[in-house]
Amino acid sequence: MVMARALRLKPCRPDIRDNDTAMGTDRSGTPPPFPPALALSVTLAGVVAMMLGGLALARVPGLGLRAQISLGSGLLALPPVAALVVLRRDSWRETLALGPVSSRTVALAVLLGGALWVLSIGLMEMQALVWPPSPEYLEIFRAIHRALKPSGPLDAVVSVTVIAIAPAILEELVVRGLLLPSLTSPASRVWTVLVSALLLAAILQDPSRSGLTVAAGVVVGLAISRAGLAGAVVASALLFAAMHGDPFRFLFTFTIGLVLGAVRLRTGSLWPPILAHASLNGLTFLVAPLVDDPAQTTYTPEPLLGVACLLAGAALATPLLRGLTAAPADRTRSEDPSPTC
Repeated sequence: MVMARALRLKPCRPDIRDNDTAMGTDRSGTPPPFPPALALSVTLAGVVAMMLGGLALARVPGLGLRAQISLGSGLLALPPVAALVVLRRDSWRETLALGPVSSRTVALAVLLGGALWVLSIGLMEMQALVWPPSPEYLEIFRAIHRALKPSGPLDAVVSVTVIAIAPAILEELVVRGLLLPSLTSPASRVWTVLVSALLLAAILQDPSRSGLTVAAGVVVGLAISRAGLAGAVVASALLFAAMHGDPFRFLFTFTIGLVLGAVRLRTGSLWPPILAHASLNGLTFLVAPLVDDPAQTTYTPEPLLGVACLLAGAALATPLLRGLTAAPADRTRSEDPSPTC
């Protein structure tokens, strides 16, 4: 409950409005979000490109895993970036809320990524009580980390860039930079309902009950669309979790998406979600192989560890989330129509 109160949403930028137009600017000089239909279209186009491209890249002889991950992340961002180039060539930084932030905000965001990493351990351990990872899943996890294992300092920098920094930048650009602000408008409600229905059908993947699944998705979408800013965060988090294509990690990625979405709206900047995301990814990549036991073929959940990590992660994240709001200086800059760099 304490962490939930820390996530209270207060949009801090003038780019989150209900009456913006597609190409104009509001009275403060800040460009409005993309129209919901356009934002959803380019986002879904990027997700499809990433998934289909990933299947094709996996069949290319001699193409390493790091190259596949890099190209897949690039494909995800390609349609949104193309839309920004065509429609917001001179105001893309303002559209994505990439203005300068204080060093305090940077530090809090990086630390938040560490707190979310602790929280994620608790989530995964508790989930494993009812749904433990299969031996095949564990082996895939280990194979990925073996393929990304650095051979030296320079190679380590490359691996961290590929697995932590590049995905954080590109995924946040798409989900929290372009899509989330567009979903805060009442005009997005019909699209939120449609996407929620399709996402639920894709997640459950049960053709025998496709009609019931879509109907349930419409109900969920209606509820989300009526929840205002919180609904926009939930919808973007659902898409964020679904696009990772990993049912076992869905709860984890959905929870992370909720927190990063709330941070984006509270701070009025895309930099804090990027930094927290990169910090979380980097810790996962660096620490996971150190605590894994290759001899363990069947996963044994540790509920006490799970509870301890959940409590510790929430306790660490709560003050950080409370501190991550737009500082007066940041708000002044975001309202300044002059270009930032």
